[in-house]
Amino acid sequence: MSVAAYCIFCYRQIGTIGTPGPATKTHLPWHDIRKIAKVTGSLILGGFVFITYEVLSLKKLLQIDTQALHQEKLKSYIYVHTGSLNQSEYQGITYQARKEIHKAVRKILETEAKFFRRPFKEQFSTFDGEDHECALWLLLKRTQSEDKEVRLQAVQDLANNSHWHGYQYGTVAQTCDERTAIGLARSKDINLRFFLPPPPLPKVKNDYTIEDELRLLLVSLPQTYLDPCVQHFTSLALRESSQILAAQRGGLWCFGGNGLPYCETLSKIPSETVELFCLQALVQHSKVSSHCDKIEAKGGLQLLQRIYQLRKDSAKIQRNIIRIIGNMALDERLHASIVRAGWISVLAEVMKSPHVIQSSHAARALANLDRDTVKEKYLDGVYVLHPQYRTSQPIKADILFVHGLLGAAFKTWRQQDIDRRLDKKASEGQEEYSQCWPKTWLASDCPALRVISVEYDTDLSDWKAKCPVEAHRKSIAYRSNELLDKLRAAGIGDRPLVWVSHSMGGLLVKKMLVDASKNPEMEKIVNNTRGIIFYSVPHHGSQLAEYSMNARYLLFPSVEVKELSKDSPALKELNDDFLSLAKDKKFSVLSFAETLPTHISSMIKLHIVPLESAKLGIGDLIPVDVNHLNICKPKKKDAFLYQHTLKFIQDVLAQELGD
Repeated sequence: MSVAAYCIFCYRQIGTIGTPGPATKTHLPWHDIRKIAKVTGSLILGGFVFITYEVLSLKKLLQIDTQALHQEKLKSYIYVHTGSLNQSEYQGITYQARKEIHKAVRKILETEAKFFRRPFKEQFSTFDGEDHECALWLLLKRTQSEDKEVRLQAVQDLANNSHWHGYQYGTVAQTCDERTAIGLARSKDINLRFFLPPPPLPKVKNDYTIEDELRLLLVSLPQTYLDPCVQHFTSLALRESSQILAAQRGGLWCFGGNGLPYCETLSKIPSETVELFCLQALVQHSKVSSHCDKIEAKGGLQLLQRIYQLRKDSAKIQRNIIRIIGNMALDERLHASIVRAGWISVLAEVMKSPHVIQSSHAARALANLDRDTVKEKYLDGVYVLHPQYRTSQPIKADILFVHGLLGAAFKTWRQQDIDRRLDKKASEGQEEYSQCWPKTWLASDCPALRVISVEYDTDLSDWKAKCPVEAHRKSIAYRSNELLDKLRAAGIGDRPLVWVSHSMGGLLVKKMLVDASKNPEMEKIVNNTRGIIFYSVPHHGSQLAEYSMNARYLLFPSVEVKELSKDSPALKELNDDFLSLAKDKKFSVLSFAETLPTHISSMIKLHIVPLESAKLGIGDLIPVDVNHLNICKPKKKDAFLYQHTLKFIQDVLAQELGD
């Protein structure tokens, strides 16, 4: 443009030479045109040469070794992928044409979106990379979408794709947000390379042991206006910690010095025991929301991570630690801290554990962290057995398992133990042993059910009481109120419900239903109850209580055992109230009764729940040739006990399951 303007200017100048006065229109002679052509031609040619020189120089200066750049792109903080660096694979005519068309189409769509003032579709907003790169970054962007459905689908697509390169797993691990990391951890068969390992832990003083750090953490937590049981566990942990310190320094347990071999042994043994005492105290503290804040502020998450890594050989210690994390995860304000402390990768790994107790503790913690797909909160002692992962399968009903005296959320419901040495023929060709048949068999047969198991401490004797203070806490009435609150937080009552109970757990189920019927806030639990299964429940008392009462001076029978006394007025009142409620609400009831005695010790056999005590008064009662412990433990999946239980559940939930 500048050259053309200059030519016009010269033309005008030449045209006016030699014509004084007003300009008049004249015709240029041919030699004048030649002069103009010489001037403008030289300018154009010189400008073209100059521009060409500058472009070539600039190109040379800006030339980048694309092979090195491509190799650098394949690197990651975690993984290095050895890919082909041959440029001919990426620079063909078809490849370049496709990229240019993509750019042009994207530019048109962007302009159209701006012109019509509408959002630009994000599937066109990726950079011009290879197909697999575009897919990865597109999914990562979608995981942060404000649209929940888009977000969840993106996480699912990331998890389900098993063809990512190694460096791409590292890319996701470093770039995804905490919500995405939690969603990936709750995806079935997830690749653990999606997660960053726990960050390096801060160094500790050389003279500080794990016990010292735990003791200091416990001392820093609030000690006033505490629940008596929390106070009990804390004082117990601090006392044990003080004893081991004294033992190491030659006092208290050593009776005068470290010279005794017995004393040396004594000073070495309690280390893991003291850690367990401290962790049990922290479990109690973690049930209090304000204490969780203190644990996090004092570096408790990092300390627990250190202990977890050091105690790989102790399942009990690791289980208590994950239990604490699960309790802290109930507070959404602490989610970011839990993620930063590296717990997501740990929980994702434990979810793959073949041990049902470990995996279920991790599943509970991740469910409490996953606010995208889980609206319920699972308080301490409430465990989801199925589904433990994110699923597109709609949940249509709940099955709730309640164990009995000395039972637990998992071990009560295991498959019956078989001595394979004595019964080789029976063990040949048998399916894999189930550590928890509700989690394996029932979840497989009824995938549309949510299976939950609860846990609470019980004891035969006060000698072994977990928390000896406030004995009323062990009563059925107290446990009923406590469990009802936990179950409502877990969403029990929002769907049709079937209860499955063993021994004293059946009495607790009856008490909860009676109490819920009197509380408007809990009525949904009663109204949605479809059926109840009782495994050897002592509706009219147990001989175990009579036996314990006769040995009261030796055993100090616990509150739980005292409440099982035969023909107890409290049991009779509870049974009458429940029968009235069950008939009014038309609950379906199935009862199983043991017919064999149970070995209490090597010399004592006892028929714990006789047939007449297991008879409720409504529903079917089926005697089974097993003892009290095995009445809820089927020998195998096709055994009568399990098949009859399954049929009852399917029948009472036929409408919900669509059968």
